[in-house]
Formats: sequence, structure tokens, C-alpha cells
Amino acid sequence: MRRLLHSACVLFVFLILFPAQSAAEMDQKEIYQKRMELYQFIEKVTNIPWNYIAAIDQYERNLRYVRKDLPEPNGLTGIYFPPEKWNGPLNPNQEDTNPASIQFFGGMGRDGDGDNKAEPTNDIDVLFSFANYLLDYGTDLDSIKIGLWDYYKKDKAVFLITNYAKIYGHFQTVDLDERHFPLPLHANYSYRNTWGDARGWGGRRIHEGTDIFAGYGVNVYSTCYGIVEMKGWNKYGGWRIGIRDVNNTYHYFAHLNGFAKDLYLGKIVKPGELIGSVGASGYGPPGTSGKFPPHLHYGMYKYNGRTEWSFDPFPHLKKWERETRKKK
Repeated sequence: MRRLLHSACVLFVFLILFPAQSAAEMDQKEIYQKRMELYQFIEKVTNIPWNYIAAIDQYERNLRYVRKDLPEPNGLTGIYFPPEKWNGPLNPNQEDTNPASIQFFGGMGRDGDGDNKAEPTNDIDVLFSFANYLLDYGTDLDSIKIGLWDYYKKDKAVFLITNYAKIYGHFQTVDLDERHFPLPLHANYSYRNTWGDARGWGGRRIHEGTDIFAGYGVNVYSTCYGIVEMKGWNKYGGWRIGIRDVNNTYHYFAHLNGFAKDLYLGKIVKPGELIGSVGASGYGPPGTSGKFPPHLHYGMYKYNGRTEWSFDPFPHLKKWERETRKKK
């Protein structure tokens, strides 16, 4: 039945989804639209929820942008199959595109668009192949998670993909690039580039963020569409919140005075949503406050599938400040 539905949809794919136009010729809005159409098409063919297909695709795209050992994506999709996975480890032809011989040698490559070729550079073939792999486990979410763990062998990979899928499912779109400055523009605040400065409390270390000085109780907003991954106390950051967006950025808000009443771990938030308020908490056991002037410490981190590291948020804050002011 799955194959029949697949065949019936092939003509739709070629005539509607993919006119003679490459990803390089599209603007970002068009790219998001085409990706969404692709994910929904794969869902119709395989019954794997489109938001999980989108989440897997985004997870791999994120890794390829920050890893030198992986080729950068150049199509609409981001999933990368090494030749031995696509063609089968014992396949003598590691550039094979014959679906029958690839399957014979245990490769994952499948023909998704009905042209009798399984090509790792074909967006439909790639998404269909991964979805086909997940079908061996089932289409319910628990089965999909098992399939993801067996493929990536990393709890964090499953955790991130699942959270990305929740975000996509909540907003029903993959166009989630909007950002918001973390403080009200009318507030009395100031900041400069402090990323990389030396810090001494708790041992010698560098400052992994930008400090935005403001008064106690000034609202703090989410800068992105994302999911609350961390909430609570840290002896360095005091009361702090961590929000992960789908673009592989962890947004860190520290030294808070308190949290928004409806904020909880796993909550999905949007740009400009209230998450807490400016304070001076930290540098001691829970409840310690006042060891420095009130300010928001804002940090940004990336994950490459192995480790996580900080990068300078100052230019991003300046850009979001301009964009937020323009919207107002």
C-alpha cells in the first residue's frame, strides 16, 4: 500500500514541488516553503510525521554547518549519508545509484521519486530513504525515538531532534528565523562587547557572553522560537534559563531576579515572550544576590554532535536591537 501511494504521488512531486529551479535561485522564504512541501509529501508517503522528518533534516544541517569533517549542504535538504551507509559497506561500487543493488548490499539508499535511481544528492531520495529506515521501527513517536537512537547512538541527538520536532509541530512551520532583543527597548539599559573578558570568581575563566546592565525587575524576553531546556540555579549564573532554537543555538539568560509564572522546562516559546526579569543573582549558593550590579548575562552556544562551545553574542544583539526597533 505504501508503494502504491508513493507511485501515485511521484507526478505531483515533479510537476508541482520541483520546477526547474535550484536552491541557490530561491530566496529564504521560498526555500522554507519547498522544504515544508517536501516534508509533508514524505509524511503522506510513509506516515512518518512531517515535523520529525523536518527535525532530523535540521539536526543534520546544523552539524554540517559547524563540522569540518562533513560536507556543507548544497541542496534543500541537510541529511548526509556517507557512501558506505548509502550504498552498503560491502558494495564494490560506492557510487551506485541502482536501488536493487544498493538494497542487496544492505545500503540505505532508496528511490524516492520514481526515476529508478537512488541518488544521495536527490532531496526526495534522501528524505524518503531516512523515513524508510524509520518505518522498520514504526510510525509512533516511541518507535521513532528508538530508530533515531539506533542510528545516531547518542542520547543528545534523540533529545535535540525530539525537541526540534515539538517546536515545528507547535508552530506548524519551518520558517522560524525571527529574533527579538531580550530587553524592552524603552528600558534604561546599556551594554558593550564583554565576550572573552577575564573572570576570577570560582577560578580563572573567560566571560562567555554579553552583559546588559539594567534595573532590577526589567522584563527579559525570549530572543527566539525555541524550547526551554534549562531552568533553575547555577552558582555562577544564579537563576538562569536556557532556550534551544532549531538552528542549533542555545540561548543562555543568567543572573535573573525571577522567572515568568508560566515558564517551565519543556515549554515552547516565541520571540518577545516574557521569560523572567533582570536581577543580580549568582556567585554563591541558591538565593545569593547583590554581589554585582543588576544585569542580564546573555550567552550563545553551539553544538557539533560532540561538544558545545560559546561564541560572541554582541553582534547578534546589535542586529536584533535594530530589527526589534524597526518592527516597533
